[in-house]
Amino acid sequence: MTKHESTLPVKPTVQVIERMFTLLEILATREEAVSLKEISEKSGLHPSTAHRILNDLATGRFVDRPAAGNYRLGMRLLELGNLVKGRLNVRDAALTPMRELHKLIQQPVNLSMRQGDEIVYVERAYSERSGMQVVRAIGGRAPLHLTSTGKLFLAADDPQRVRTYATRTGLAGHTRNSITQLPLLERELAKARQYGIARDNEELELGVRCMAAGIYDDQNKLVAGLSISAPADRLDEGWLPKLQATADEISTALGYKTSTV
Repeated sequence: MTKHESTLPVKPTVQVIERMFTLLEILATREEAVSLKEISEKSGLHPSTAHRILNDLATGRFVDRPAAGNYRLGMRLLELGNLVKGRLNVRDAALTPMRELHKLIQQPVNLSMRQGDEIVYVERAYSERSGMQVVRAIGGRAPLHLTSTGKLFLAADDPQRVRTYATRTGLAGHTRNSITQLPLLERELAKARQYGIARDNEELELGVRCMAAGIYDDQNKLVAGLSISAPADRLDEGWLPKLQATADEISTALGYKTSTV
């Protein structure tokens, strides 16, 4: 492959996806709404074809229709963009402090964020010397109620939302230690609210225990959790102050200010 070839944009293999990209790019060039006639002319698509694709995009809120026959980019793109931006910012702020914490404790340090009823692992500081196999790679997911970071997010929810989560998910377990009953989960979340720390006692993976502290943004909103994973018999309570201090350092970098009241 030549250098010139490697820089060429790759076309989608599905034609309708390629057409969708084209339409979104046209809308992105204008601040105001664009007429179907102009979109059709610029894209080279028949008006009925462009209309059909734009209507499907509008269903998902990727495109708005402020008036009949006029289109502009939709709010869903802003929501997704903010989600990506938030994750990138948190990851950038967390990377160096995570590595420093890992050097101190020699165990995996995980950065996770909430997505719906799960957490997503977005970064990890890890070395082979920790003696623990990493089961969930970056991009991996796990249920909120089975993870230390997930419990922090549930603890930040109001009680009715927690009950709704329990009903929706059935609180399915992965191990004999998994919390699968709502009253037990509510007690666990109360402790997380009280101490600002949450734990996973071999609830996701047998032989692995975790502790997590929250990371907050400039709006004082919980945006991520920083957790330490270790073999069950090697998790050290002495790591807690270091974990909390590292989470606080990342929060400060994101603009979080501790209340003085």
